[in-house]
Amino acid sequence: MTKTVTFSDQSVPAIGQGTWYMGEESSKRGQEVAALQAGLEHGLKLIDTAEMYADGGAEEVVGEALRGRRDSTWLVSKVYPWNAGVVDAVEACERSLRRLQTDYLDLYLLHWRGTVPLEETITAMEKLQQAGKIRRWGVSNFDSSDLKELLAEEGGNACAANQVLYHLASRGIEYDLLPDCQQHAIPVMAYCPLAQAGRLRHDLLTHPVLNNIAQQKGITTAQLLLAWVIRKEGVMAIPKASSLQHVAENAAALEVVLSNEELALINVAFPPPNRKMPLDVV
Repeated sequence: MTKTVTFSDQSVPAIGQGTWYMGEESSKRGQEVAALQAGLEHGLKLIDTAEMYADGGAEEVVGEALRGRRDSTWLVSKVYPWNAGVVDAVEACERSLRRLQTDYLDLYLLHWRGTVPLEETITAMEKLQQAGKIRRWGVSNFDSSDLKELLAEEGGNACAANQVLYHLASRGIEYDLLPDCQQHAIPVMAYCPLAQAGRLRHDLLTHPVLNNIAQQKGITTAQLLLAWVIRKEGVMAIPKASSLQHVAENAAALEVVLSNEELALINVAFPPPNRKMPLDVV
């Protein structure tokens, strides 16, 4: 049974498609479009992008990939913190919608916290919802203290997601942020789930313990890493895949189940946090 994550009122498969670094080289555009479309065909219906990625170039790639496919896609984009004011957020969202060739987003995220007051950003998001331009809103790179502040604001409890860096070599969110999100039914979207980036980057794909477990299960180490990230309730992974083979492997990872014995071996090699850690960001 395919694992899913529920955003307020709608469930999507727990592995989606990331687009960071897409749209930067025109020579790769056709390959990137084909990979996204293949992902949709494999059931990876959530596509995550941002106005920051390639200065809107990634959104343009997604827009091309979604022609004739918008109804089968769950679309997420993110707004720069300096565009998160009442007027600027509406204009930024409209620019994103034009690049994406759609008239609404399923989820719109504040990319990281800036100087615009949270109260103002919430008002902006509500305005976009009322106009039908976004269905839901959320945040990205919010640590537990940021989340607490957000939830204390009027309307803050409508936050539908928190997108953060999370992978096996960066488990800090498990100490407090992940439990907090779970308590408030806020899904966690894990970016860089294969440790492609971050302060604590490890080359997990060559780790002997992980390689051994993956080999015994007849899966790739990347699939093992994705299955590990989505093992907990309310957590989804959004890896970027620019090849058709990787897209198929990512989709197959939805069906991988790790045993208690396998999880115990992984915990020995990569211990969970026993204290508060600063949020790992890229």
